[in-house]
Amino acid sequence: MLGGIFLIFILFLISQMLFSGMARKHKFFDKSRMNYLFFYHFFFAGVYYTYALFNNSDSKLYFWRPKLSNSSWFSFYGTSTTFIDFLSYPFIKFINFNYEMMMVLYAWMGYLGFVYAYLFFRKNITIKIKVFKGIDLLTLILFLPNMHFWTASLGKGAPIFMGLMMFAYAIGEPKKRWGVLLIGSLITYYIRPHVFLFVAVGTILGYFTGKEKISFWKKALVFMIMVGSLILVQDTILGVAGLNDSENLVEGFEDFSEDRASSLSSSGSGIDMVNYPLPIKLFTFWFRPLFFDAPGILGLIVSVENLIYLLLFFKILKKDFIEFLKKSPISVKMSLTTFFLASLAMAFVMSNLGIIMRQKSMVMYFLFFVIYYFLAQKKYDRIIRLRRKRLACVREADFQ
Repeated sequence: MLGGIFLIFILFLISQMLFSGMARKHKFFDKSRMNYLFFYHFFFAGVYYTYALFNNSDSKLYFWRPKLSNSSWFSFYGTSTTFIDFLSYPFIKFINFNYEMMMVLYAWMGYLGFVYAYLFFRKNITIKIKVFKGIDLLTLILFLPNMHFWTASLGKGAPIFMGLMMFAYAIGEPKKRWGVLLIGSLITYYIRPHVFLFVAVGTILGYFTGKEKISFWKKALVFMIMVGSLILVQDTILGVAGLNDSENLVEGFEDFSEDRASSLSSSGSGIDMVNYPLPIKLFTFWFRPLFFDAPGILGLIVSVENLIYLLLFFKILKKDFIEFLKKSPISVKMSLTTFFLASLAMAFVMSNLGIIMRQKSMVMYFLFFVIYYFLAQKKYDRIIRLRRKRLACVREADFQ
C-alpha cells in the first residue's frame, strides 16, 4: 500500500514536468484543471481498488500471470491480453512492483488519456459551450465518473484509452507530433488490433473528405501509410475474430458475432441481443444500462451517466447536422467514422451490460468530440451572423 501511495506522488511530479512542456506548446493549457483531474482520477483508482479487493477483477490475473511466470519477457510479446502482460512484465519482474503499484501505474496511463483528450478537444475547438443550463461541456466530458472508473486499473482499459487519445491529438499535425502518433498507434494496435483498423479507416476518410485544403501528395502519403499498415497487420486483425483462414469474411464474422454474443449473454448481466435489429443493438451499446435494466448499484450510477450521453446525443439530431458533416474538418469525420465502425462491430458481439459499460469507454470520446464541435460551430455561426447584422446597422447609420 505504501509503495502505491509513494508512486502516486512520483507520478504527480512527472506529470508536472509533462505539463510544463505541454504549456509551452499550447497557450491554452490549464495546469490547475489537469491537477484537479489527476486527483479526481486517482480517487476512482481508489474506488476501483476497493472494488477489486472484494470482487473478481481481471486486474488480479494481469498481475499474477507475469508474477508467477518463469518465461522470458519476450515470450509475452503479442497482441490483446498478451501485450498487457508484456507491458507489465518489466515492472513486476525487474523493478518488483507489487499489485498496488501496478494499479497506480495503469491508472496513470488512463489519466494521461484524459490529458490528451483535453488537448485533442481544446486544440480543435476554441469556443466554450454550456449545456444543461450553464455546465461547461468540456468540464462535464472530462469528469464523467464511469470513464474514470474503467480507465483506473491494471488492464486493457487504461492504455487503450491513452493510445486512442494520443492518436486523436497527434493526427491533427502528424509531422510535428510523429512521436506521440507512433506511440498511440502502436498501443492501439497491440491492445485492440480491430480498433486500430477503425481508426485507420476513419483517418483515411477524414483526410480525403475533410474541408481542409490538403495537397494531393499529402493525402496520397497518408493513404499509403494507413493502407500499408493495414496490409502488414491484416492477419492479426482478422485473427482476433478467427477469420484469418475464412473464405467468406462476412459469413465468418456473422458466425463469430453470434457465438460471442451467445456466450456473453449467459453471464450474470447478460442480455439476448442476437435477434435485436441493428438500431436497438447500437442503442444498447451506447446508452444502456438505463435505470430499468441496471445491474446493481454500479449499474444505477452508470445509468445516470448514460442518460447524460443520451441527452447529449439528442443535440445532434438536428436537420442541419448532415449539412454540418458535409463541411466538417478531418478531425470530425475521423472521429465519427471511428466511433460508428467500432460501435457497429462491438454491438454485434457484446451482449453483457457489464462488459458494455467497460468497452464503450474506448470510443465514446469520439462521439463527444463530434457533438462538441457541432455545438461550437453553431455558436460560431450565430456570432458571425450577429456581427454582420451589427456591421450592416453601423453602415446604414453612417450612410444616413
